Amino acid sequence: MIKVVVVDDSAFMRKALSSMLEKDPGISVVATARNGEEGLEQIRKHDPDVVTLDIEMPRMDGLTALRHIMMEMPRPVLMVSSLTVEGAEATLKAMELGAVDFIPKQLSTVSLDIVKIEKDLQEKVKAISRRRVPGRPFRPAPAVRPAAPAALRATPRPSAAPSSAASSTGTLQVAGGKPVRDVVAIGVSTGGPPAVQKVLSRLPQDFPVGIVIAQHMPAAFTGPFAKRLDGVCAIAVKEAEDGEMLMPGKAYIAPGGKHVRVRNTRGRLTLEVSAEPAEALYKPSANELMESAGLALGRRSLGVILTGMGSDGLEGIKVLKQKGGHALAQSDSTCVVYGMPKAIVDAGLADSVVDIDDMAQAIMNAVYK
Repeated sequence: MIKVVVVDDSAFMRKALSSMLEKDPGISVVATARNGEEGLEQIRKHDPDVVTLDIEMPRMDGLTALRHIMMEMPRPVLMVSSLTVEGAEATLKAMELGAVDFIPKQLSTVSLDIVKIEKDLQEKVKAISRRRVPGRPFRPAPAVRPAAPAALRATPRPSAAPSSAASSTGTLQVAGGKPVRDVVAIGVSTGGPPAVQKVLSRLPQDFPVGIVIAQHMPAAFTGPFAKRLDGVCAIAVKEAEDGEMLMPGKAYIAPGGKHVRVRNTRGRLTLEVSAEPAEALYKPSANELMESAGLALGRRSLGVILTGMGSDGLEGIKVLKQKGGHALAQSDSTCVVYGMPKAIVDAGLADSVVDIDDMAQAIMNAVYK
């Protein structure tokens, strides 16, 4: 039985979340609380497997309570977030502090799709309850971004590789020579923001190819997510726009609710941002991104699957591999949820299985050889 404590100042939200969770016979809401102070008391008393934590509460807000949880009694925490820019920024901060994922407040509304919403919530709680959460969350130091060399700004493909990949991180090594990849495609879901931040913040400003990321995330979150990454990474990070050119040393975050694909028109690499296929289970879809990268660039494509529930990315990686591309998967021990990477590992499609701390170096290695 998975024990959950629900912390929210809204009586309606406490009841709604408790009701949805307890419809699963394997989940028990052992206590609820109206603010962070009460929440800490209930967590100490009941030792739950998972906590759902509202952000805006009286007496003690969710971020303050989260800091106490991670310092004193670390465990999986789901933040309850409003789908606004302000809510996104607070939620991303919470995930940097150690929360593993978030629940949109719209879960509490009456919906024709309420059965699916309940199922997603239950599956998320069950998935994260199995993972050990470290007490010291990852906090990267803000990167200092040197000015891009003129040659790097002018062309999507540098004619020569940098002699070292330590221009901003001082940690990655490159053997030298020319890149053998033209794009890095990353698919990620539950537990993704800290994982993506850890990888991108360790790449040098002169990283020789463009990076495209499909992170399962609502539309209100992807812009703030890109902005936050841009502030802590040496490479530039932005939300992807339809028709823009894929440039080296830059990462593009797929907008929530839309897919992003790589297009190759006579050697000119561009991004296509579209709501189609509308029936896709995830928008953005890692499958759509990986398939497009494989079809556009074949052996010069690199697909990376990070932490997440389900198997999004599996079908796309199949195409990428059929076309000669290379694939990396995050290791079980470092995933919040070992679902998406497990799918490609079990299918025999991963060329390497890599701990998240080593993923930036593995990407660098794969780009050059």
